Amino acid sequence: MIRPSAVLFDCDGVLVDSEGLVNRILAEELTGRGWAMEGPEARERFLGMAWPDIRVAIETRTGGLPAGWEGSFAHRVARTLATEALPIPGALEALHAVARHLPVAVASNSSREELETKLAVLELGAVFGARVFSFQDVARPKPHPDIYLAAAQSCGAEPGQCVVIEDSVTGVRAGRAAGCRVLGFAHETPVEALAMAGAEVFTSMAALPRLLGV
Repeated sequence: MIRPSAVLFDCDGVLVDSEGLVNRILAEELTGRGWAMEGPEARERFLGMAWPDIRVAIETRTGGLPAGWEGSFAHRVARTLATEALPIPGALEALHAVARHLPVAVASNSSREELETKLAVLELGAVFGARVFSFQDVARPKPHPDIYLAAAQSCGAEPGQCVVIEDSVTGVRAGRAAGCRVLGFAHETPVEALAMAGAEVFTSMAALPRLLGV
């Protein structure tokens, strides 16, 4: 197996087991606005989407949201993550093993505040350094390739020489559109869905260093 020049990680569902928490808070918010919803439905509807796209979907159903809604919601999520965020089992060990040999970056459709909070809680700031990207850092969120193109550039690598680690169909499409090899972690998304989107699927973070040739 040819070792990549860099590895570009998604965050939620890959490093941080935060999707259930975020979806619970989002469901509570939408229920309060008249769109009754539970956390699992929020996950099904919004998995992998960036906040501008989520806002459009909500406003189509409930009417206009107040100015600054995304920022207020992100702050609420960040406060909760500061005490409740947990790593995906085996993810931190795998990340550190990979980072000993290869440049790594993180690229997430989360807001910058949420992303920085998650990395701080898991003490990953030093691992990624300045190679941290939220949807707010690029022109277009996933499934567009912009965020992974920026992450590859930050590592000094050509996209075609990078491997993306993703857990959602939206993220897999973004990585593939950027020209990267994509490994799809089947944590909650079905194996078949990730494979259909173009990912090489794996089911255990313990396998990741071997899949990357490190």
